[in-house]
Amino acid sequence: MFLYQLQLSYLQNQGVIKPQMYASAVANIANAIVNYFLLYWWDFGVYGSAAANTFAQVFNCFALFFFIRWQRLHEKTWGGWSSEAFQDWGSYMKLAIPSTLMTCFEWWIYEVGGFLAGMLSEVDLAAQHVVIMLAYINYMIPLGMQGAACVRVGNALGAGETAAAILTSKVSLISAAVIAIFQGFVLGSAKTVIGYIFTSDEAIAELVSQLLNIYCPLQFFNGILCVGMGILLGTGQQKIAAIANLFGYYCIGLPSSIVLMFTAKLQVAGFWLGLLIAVFLLAIFFTVVIFKLNWKKMTEEAIERTGKSANGAANGTMTPNHRNSFYQVVLNAENGNGYVVVSSHDQDEGLNHTAVHEGLNVTHVEEKPAVLLSTSQLILRRGLTTLGALLILALGIAVHLTVPLPEVSHGAGGNFTLDSNFTTATPF
Repeated sequence: MFLYQLQLSYLQNQGVIKPQMYASAVANIANAIVNYFLLYWWDFGVYGSAAANTFAQVFNCFALFFFIRWQRLHEKTWGGWSSEAFQDWGSYMKLAIPSTLMTCFEWWIYEVGGFLAGMLSEVDLAAQHVVIMLAYINYMIPLGMQGAACVRVGNALGAGETAAAILTSKVSLISAAVIAIFQGFVLGSAKTVIGYIFTSDEAIAELVSQLLNIYCPLQFFNGILCVGMGILLGTGQQKIAAIANLFGYYCIGLPSSIVLMFTAKLQVAGFWLGLLIAVFLLAIFFTVVIFKLNWKKMTEEAIERTGKSANGAANGTMTPNHRNSFYQVVLNAENGNGYVVVSSHDQDEGLNHTAVHEGLNVTHVEEKPAVLLSTSQLILRRGLTTLGALLILALGIAVHLTVPLPEVSHGAGGNFTLDSNFTTATPF
């Protein structure tokens, strides 16, 4: 899965989108077929479903790998294996760590909601997980728009196109709002029956219907928030997004949810009301921040980052190519005739690609000399990083082996949940 996400970003930044969609479509079909055989023909149970999902993930990864090799995309973007790959991790981690925390802070809140619902009745717990599953499915659309907004804004800034980056941000936010309205209309129209996809228990389906009354407006603001995070990612402002998510979800949303769930006795509906408050405030905050950004400064910083990566690979200068409508890094003759694309605006013929009109100098990027680590420093630092990753893996394996899941007895009728003693299967 981690390799697949890297492949997605690698292809998206080159404007290559459809192969991922085709590979995912085939993987989903294969996943359904393998699930059917493992679950109903060979009776592997939940382990068979996990194996089928693993197969789909591996298929996705290898499919994109062979596509990249087949289209030779790597030839223009990768110079081959080199020890230089171990240098300058700091600039990457400064973006990667806040991006990771930004996403984790958002997704963890739903898992916390599951734990809190577990302190209530089984009906609340079951309805909570049904709505969470619907939320995950619904979130995929703004998540795709988030990736597109991140790539387009980042590439526009890297090419010195400040106006294009601002326009992309506006279009992305408006599109997210319009699509979220449509999604809310669909969910609201089907709220009384959608719960029966997951269960035949009327009490759970009724509670799901009530929770969707809260989730429909929540997903509207969440769609705007999701795309807003993509825009901030594209501008390199991950720290703002990470800190905002931490404060919004865990200093406002979670306390509000706990009070509404247990003090106000709203049960699981209180969690979603608290989350609605947090998402509403975060969506407003992100929108205000985006339009208050110093876009000219963001453009200069993006050009500097692009210049560093380009000049690190070859001593070149960045010049606009008006015929192809995107900027290229033109390499010296001794380094070959390759180029590195830093903008995907190759179809925006109406845009003015001369960065001088934005008050920027794209043809010259002042670069601080890189401080290279010695061999001993590389071995120590990268070795400690590898050791830390292996320790985390070992800890996970140890927990898995020493804390086994409770045995679940299999009944004869459809969906089941467990009573509080974890021994009797109760259909829901």
